Amino acid sequence: MNLGGSAVPRPWLVADIGGTNARFALVDGAGAPPRDIHRVRCADYAGPVEAARAYLAERQAAAGTGWQAPDWAAFAVATPVGQDRIELTNSAWSFSRAESEAALGLDGLLMLNDFEALALSLPGLAPQQLRAHGALPAARGTLAVLGPGTGLGVGGLLETAHGWRAIAGEGGHATLAAGDDFEAEVLRVVRGEFEHVSAERLLSGIGLPTLYRAIARVRGEAAAELTAEEIGTRGADGSDALCAATLDSFCAMLGGFAGNVALTFGARGGVFIGGGIVPRFADFFFASRFRERFEAKGRFRAYLEAVPTALIVEPYAALYGAAAAIEARRRRATSQGHAA
Repeated sequence: MNLGGSAVPRPWLVADIGGTNARFALVDGAGAPPRDIHRVRCADYAGPVEAARAYLAERQAAAGTGWQAPDWAAFAVATPVGQDRIELTNSAWSFSRAESEAALGLDGLLMLNDFEALALSLPGLAPQQLRAHGALPAARGTLAVLGPGTGLGVGGLLETAHGWRAIAGEGGHATLAAGDDFEAEVLRVVRGEFEHVSAERLLSGIGLPTLYRAIARVRGEAAAELTAEEIGTRGADGSDALCAATLDSFCAMLGGFAGNVALTFGARGGVFIGGGIVPRFADFFFASRFRERFEAKGRFRAYLEAVPTALIVEPYAALYGAAAAIEARRRRATSQGHAA
């Protein structure tokens, strides 16, 4: 395995693989931003190897004689990692890390949880890639990130003497708590349909229609057959009162959950909201009860009032984090080689 550099530097392949879409890009070494970003529908390919091969073939055709195939890759996937076999939580993709590495002709393939990669991106994000409630969080200490996409991801980032260390978890599957009597009634309705009501069950793309139907039932109103995107659009522009009420509850409950994440991690450096859903209605989000509910933790209100929160508006932040993971891995390998 070649951990060092070659005479002609080869790019890295990075991917952010969610339940619905996968995003691929190339990175020209340490500190370089992702380039030639391309998004594909997971349903259009049998697995990530097939999707990556199609992407790389397009890049090779565009580059012509100047093409250099990637030697390292990092895939950020929306599922727990740690074993060779990767089973996507909200997708049909199932694959082996080792077999994928060999099939793509790589020297190394890193597999990260998608919110582990998102966490690793945080120190390198520029102010224009964020939108904060007040002052921007400073990239120091302990940070946390969560975000509704197809599912609900949660991750943490610790500043250590040896650099940043990401913590991958499955906090989105923690039990969701009600913040008031109305939410308690909503959860009661949802529990009639599901044995366990996790945060992801309502605070995600797959969960927003469930939340919409439950709120309709609590309010005694008829619910239409709407997608998460339709609920978000109609709620944000105020054209549908039930959708607006759903979006209001979504932001409030997300705030309460984010406050729980901040307390659990001790994320005094800041809590970041990622994922693909909230940026679609960012103005509504910043005018919502999110921050109010984030701070509403009784005796720990003052603690949370001092914790900054920000929305990640960079749509490809996880690709930056995947590149940071490769950079860190190669740096450790080089350091160990010199020590030997």
